[in-house]
Amino acid sequence: MQDWPYLAKYQQENAMLALPVSGENRVVFLGDSITEFWSRELPVFFENKSYINRGISGQTTPQMLLRFRADVIALFPKIVVILAGGNDIAGNTGTATTKMITDNIFSMAELAKVHHIKVILCSVLPANFFYWNPKEKPAERIIELNRILKNYALLNEIPFVDYHSAMADEQQGLKLELSEDRVHPNTAGYQIMSPLIEKAIQQTLNNL
Repeated sequence: MQDWPYLAKYQQENAMLALPVSGENRVVFLGDSITEFWSRELPVFFENKSYINRGISGQTTPQMLLRFRADVIALFPKIVVILAGGNDIAGNTGTATTKMITDNIFSMAELAKVHHIKVILCSVLPANFFYWNPKEKPAERIIELNRILKNYALLNEIPFVDYHSAMADEQQGLKLELSEDRVHPNTAGYQIMSPLIEKAIQQTLNNL
């Protein structure tokens, strides 16, 4: 049997994770490879903090939605940071319209709200090329998706972190100095992302 949403990936780690202690500001980062590789490229970002990385390389929003309860809700965080959608555009689990992508992300946000978990939505990073699907021209679709996510965040009083504007070049791709493959951030890329998300996390915690 195939574990399509990859529920097994963090099953053991989740089972071993203690409940948050009083005053702990636990934050779960939910996403794909861009989230997962953050711990590898810039490990200091996660050190000595109650930050839990639940990124899975290659994942799309329907897969994240299916594991949202196990990898987010069951961990009792105060905040979930959602960065998702790029792999949907790449067609990793089949063709996905922008509405299909946003429906999944909005469902995750609404699940979090029901469980009293604050949400931070993030823009998809710029990309004008997917090396594993070179026929796809993702730049404009990413911009459209980010616009819808930003509007949703504004309407629902959810913080929105705009990585795209900080990292895009003139062709709406990822700046060459921030990536080795035009899709995934390198250490320099994560050094740009880190203070942006840190600011949003602190502002969210201050408003609890």
